Amino acid sequence: MLKIWSMKKNEETAAKRKPKVSAAQIRLQKDLTELEEFKTMTTDFPDPADLLHFNLIITPDEGFYKGGRFLFSFNISSNYPHEPPKVKCMQKIYHPNVDTEGNVCLNILREDWKPVLNLNAILVGLQFLFLEPNAEDPLNKEAAEELRRDREAFAKNAALSMRGGTIRGQTYERVLPSS
Repeated sequence: MLKIWSMKKNEETAAKRKPKVSAAQIRLQKDLTELEEFKTMTTDFPDPADLLHFNLIITPDEGFYKGGRFLFSFNISSNYPHEPPKVKCMQKIYHPNVDTEGNVCLNILREDWKPVLNLNAILVGLQFLFLEPNAEDPLNKEAAEELRRDREAFAKNAALSMRGGTIRGQTYERVLPSS
């Protein structure tokens, strides 16, 4: 009887040491295995043991932002998929849907989020924002107004900002690779 008691106690101790996997981690692992491969996007896990925090690098191959390298951080809460991930652009960029603090205006990251959506939907949405910025739902109202009013001037300013230029007193980070 004493032996059974000590075996049960050893099992309980081992179970306490084993980290519990949350529902968010299980769902995230599923999402990650189902990610489509895009030649213009790369994921980076600074801590491979922490799937809830990772980076995404987008390198558009067409559009206003062609040739740029844009870094986004993803922070996923323990309530995922019931809450959307927090996504932030880590560079200051000139974009109608990204403000100078890096906040991203993508409807599925806010009011249109549903638990049936996954990481792939977010990646496709971010990619699309670089192919065709949405001037109708902006965070950077000046960039959106310029895009609506004069696409050519917007294209010039987007290119200038990607080289680390200054637009209307705001200096942007260089996102183009060094030549």
